[in-house]
Order: sequence, then C-alpha cells, then structure tokens
Amino acid sequence: MGTFLLLMAEASAVGGELAEGAAEGGFGLNTNILDTNLINLAIIITVLFVFGRKVLGTTLKTRRENIETAIKNAEQRAADAAKQLKEAQQKLEQAQAEAERIKKSAQDNAQTASQAIIAQAAVDIERLQEAGAADLNAELERAIAGLRQRVVTLALQKAESELQGGISEDAQKTLIDRSIAQLGGGV
Repeated sequence: MGTFLLLMAEASAVGGELAEGAAEGGFGLNTNILDTNLINLAIIITVLFVFGRKVLGTTLKTRRENIETAIKNAEQRAADAAKQLKEAQQKLEQAQAEAERIKKSAQDNAQTASQAIIAQAAVDIERLQEAGAADLNAELERAIAGLRQRVVTLALQKAESELQGGISEDAQKTLIDRSIAQLGGGV
C-alpha cells in the first residue's frame, strides 16, 4: 500500500511539471488524476501485480530452493565431518592403545633382557673367578714344583760337596741313628 501511495505522489509531481510545460509550449497533459492517471496507474499496478508476482514468485522460489539445497549440503558436510571426526577419534584411541601396548611390551622386554644380562654377567664372573683361581692354583703348583726342584738340586749339590769333603765321624753316627729311628727300630 505504501508503494502505491508513493507512485501516486510521483505521478502527481510529474503530471504537474508536464502541465506547466504544456501551458507554455502547446503540448498538454491532463493533470486531472481522476480522468487519466488513475486508469494508467491501475493498469500499471495490475500488470506489475500479475506479471511481477509470477517473476518475483519464481525468483523467490528459485532462491528458496537454492537456500534449501545449500542448507542440505551444509548439513550433509557437517554430518560427514562429524563421521570423519568420530573415525579419526577412534583411530587415535586405537593408536594410543597400540602405543601403550608397545611401550609396555618394550618395558617388559627391557626388564627381561636386563635380568638375562645380569644373570649372564653373574655366570661370566663366576666362570672368570673359577678360571682365575684355577690359573692361580696352577701357577702356585708350578712355583712349588720349581721350588722343590731347586731345593732338591741344592740339597744334592750340598750333599755332593759334603761327600767330597768327607763326613765327620760324629755326623755319620748321628745320621745313621736318625735313619734307624725313622725306620722304626731303636738302639
């Protein structure tokens, strides 16, 4: 209704200007609104209402369909995004669980390997100690055997030198007495 009144006011203003121009130049326009402009305006408004409604209705319908399609597409994309987010969260949870399992397995393996290394080290230490003791005993036996051999050699040399120098009578008697006593006989 407001548009109709605005059009009427514009038509009056234009009609007044044309009437002034007609009085001066000979071309005239009937400014009586009831005679001419009202019929023209009614025709224009009817044409606009009939054809404009169809055009405007078609335009609004197309726009509405476009908006509905855009909303459906947005809803579908939102649903797809939510689905992808849920799948990604599930994959993340699975990956975290797998990482935790791997971490626990690595800790268990490290603990087992550590215990195995400690046990092997203890066995190696024991074996090295036994080998060292055996080597030490063997060296000790060799040293004792060497010392015995040396003592025997020295004793034989001393005995030879005394035999060559002669044994005194008292020393011979003492030696014989000791030998008899060791054999179990007594004098």
